[in-house]
Amino acid sequence: MDFPRKDLFDRLERFYDAVPRDAARAEEHGALVLFAREGAGWPFYARPRLDATTPPSLADVAAVRERQRELGLPEALEWVHENTPDLLAVARSAGLSVLEAPLMVLDPAALPDPATLTDVPLRMLDPAEPDFAADVAARRAVAAVGFSTAGTERGEAGPAQRDAAVAELDEAALDEERVRVADGRRLSALAGTPTEGALASGMAMRVGDVAEIAGVATLPAARRRGLGAAVTAALARELLAAGADLVFLAAGSEDIARVYLRVGFRRVGTACIAEPAPVTP
Repeated sequence: MDFPRKDLFDRLERFYDAVPRDAARAEEHGALVLFAREGAGWPFYARPRLDATTPPSLADVAAVRERQRELGLPEALEWVHENTPDLLAVARSAGLSVLEAPLMVLDPAALPDPATLTDVPLRMLDPAEPDFAADVAARRAVAAVGFSTAGTERGEAGPAQRDAAVAELDEAALDEERVRVADGRRLSALAGTPTEGALASGMAMRVGDVAEIAGVATLPAARRRGLGAAVTAALARELLAAGADLVFLAAGSEDIARVYLRVGFRRVGTACIAEPAPVTP
């Protein structure tokens, strides 16, 4: 892993800007751009404009949040601190709660074989397989249960809670998933056993030679079995084989970042995610 620092952060910024553009309408609000998804799917965010010559202001943040409320979108703002350092204080002055997530880049030379991390079978989701829809539903259910209990500690929630969380997929969203997996813009992975079913899942998004791994989750009852690390390693290997030479992720906490260190990721900066602070009763 040997990227000049400015080139690295420029490539990350272009990636973040490119990912939503084929599925969302871009609206400019001062130095920010809001991506409003058109159709079904996970809502996008607002972030600094690539061509902005000044940092986002408090007025820009207020305008974006007002528009998000008008559209019924989450009031979410994301950015890389090293690229837009002034936005942290602005977001907090607007009353937003900011998660400062370790931003990590893969050192391919340090990437282990996923089979050395767990004895649970792993597989990539294939849109040509007849069970693709069920696999996508399982991936989402695992993520829903896993992220509802944050952290790396073991917990009670397991296959029963996963099965209860399985939801019927919108056909348009499933078609979008098929297309993106088929053309290499998205990868999805599952880890599980024939008796327990899916225990861990993850996905990745690729734009050219840059890719982000995201949504890696393990059922709390299945934690401490190397599953999250193995899923991450499997996705990373597939991405490198597909031509990506910059693979990165944002860890949800320092504890979670330690899992990714085992897979060959190294911290290079901070990804900021701002949302309204929880209301205290």
